[in-house]
Amino acid sequence: MVTKRLLDGLPEDADLRRADSLAREIFSDVANKWALLIIEALGERTLRFSELRNEVEGVSHKMLTQNLRMLERNGLVDRKVYPTVPPRVEYTLTEPGRALRTAVDAICGWTHQHLGHIESARGRFDA
Repeated sequence: MVTKRLLDGLPEDADLRRADSLAREIFSDVANKWALLIIEALGERTLRFSELRNEVEGVSHKMLTQNLRMLERNGLVDRKVYPTVPPRVEYTLTEPGRALRTAVDAICGWTHQHLGHIESARGRFDA
């Protein structure tokens, strides 16, 4: 978390420690497994809904829809609808979405780097 000193001059909505802050709401929105996996799957590409669903194994139609709407609402994903029959819909990360992807990539890298350690710790804990 950030210290109060680092928050000097920023609006109260920027304080993740405050239950009513916009920053905490945004953090809560994007810090879930499906949002992180969608951001990682989109990367620098533009994908259709069905392509995204294939990329993110295990996500239900409902969860993918909810998370894409949330990411679009927060300005992290652009949704483009083409007037065809049936309608073609494509999703692309916006500039802030691509910036967030940098953090998501770091989390993915951390996971890969420490996977063995975590697996060992779980084995000891569960024994």
